[in-house]
Amino acid sequence: MTAPPAGPRPRPRAALAMSPDAASAVLGPESLTALADLCDLAPLPALDDLTTPRARAVLAGVDLLVTGWGCPPLDADVLRAAPRLRAVVHTAGSVRGHVTDACWERGIEVSSAAAANAVPVAEYTLAMILLTGKRVLETAREHRASRTAPDWLRTPRTVGNHHRTVGILSASLIGRRVIELLRPHDFEVLLHDPYVDAGEAAQLGVELVGRAELFRRGDTVSVHTPLLPGTRHLVGRNLIDSMRPDAVLINTARGAVVDQDALADAVLAGRIRAVLDVTDPEPLPPDHPLWRCDNVLLTPHLAGSQGNEWRRLADLALSEIARWTSGEGFRHPVRRERLAFLA
Repeated sequence: MTAPPAGPRPRPRAALAMSPDAASAVLGPESLTALADLCDLAPLPALDDLTTPRARAVLAGVDLLVTGWGCPPLDADVLRAAPRLRAVVHTAGSVRGHVTDACWERGIEVSSAAAANAVPVAEYTLAMILLTGKRVLETAREHRASRTAPDWLRTPRTVGNHHRTVGILSASLIGRRVIELLRPHDFEVLLHDPYVDAGEAAQLGVELVGRAELFRRGDTVSVHTPLLPGTRHLVGRNLIDSMRPDAVLINTARGAVVDQDALADAVLAGRIRAVLDVTDPEPLPPDHPLWRCDNVLLTPHLAGSQGNEWRRLADLALSEIARWTSGEGFRHPVRRERLAFLA
């Protein structure tokens, strides 16, 4: 990858490449004004088809693409139409859907707002760890049905968050953020990540363990592994069956990282509980048994940035563009050699 040039760049020409809905959601009027202060911004709407005459006319003079959800692949044909393109700033997390080998071969610099998107996912995960430890959802459902005061002095000792063991599967951006958020709480935190050594684990304040031990010991196991060819069904039947009775599996990564049939068998049998913000497929078919399982909380990809959290994505992207135009280089670059470890 070519190094950023020293000193500020000439005022660049930029365009939005994403679905118009994504552009209006993530980049509000204030963000668009700030972007226009940094660049000569091509007129809206955003480009969601890079083969049209309008798109080709814009691409011919563009130095920077601000991408988002719905951006088409930036393949060799697109790059031929964009001879001046030097950088891509993505207003969401993964760039796998649109940054192609042709981009890396051109030496295009790439940045992503994945660090900003990690924040709400980690917050959701922490909330679910705390709520499931106290059995809040089950207790609320029982309270609504009985409409009586429970004998709280007979609460099972398995309920609560004092010295619970939380297992984190993968020290991804989100996994590391979850570890950070867990520090003020009274948990024992385990980590499995083959790319983290004992020294780094000590710095993170976690106990580094094997994958089997993580699932065997965890009262809660939270999955933060990207979906790659080698991680499909990484959480298989053997690991799920080894989990403690009433343990909780949380998945905010990708549905296919978990063997969903094995998980369904375990939760339908009442052996474990699960919080699934992602499934495979997404959403599940209407007749899937997990919809009717009281041991499972299903949410519709809620953990990632939504609503006012989109502003965080826009702000990070704008910060990256400001750095790039001043010649500083990106604070959150995406490196080709790291793609094998990213979502």
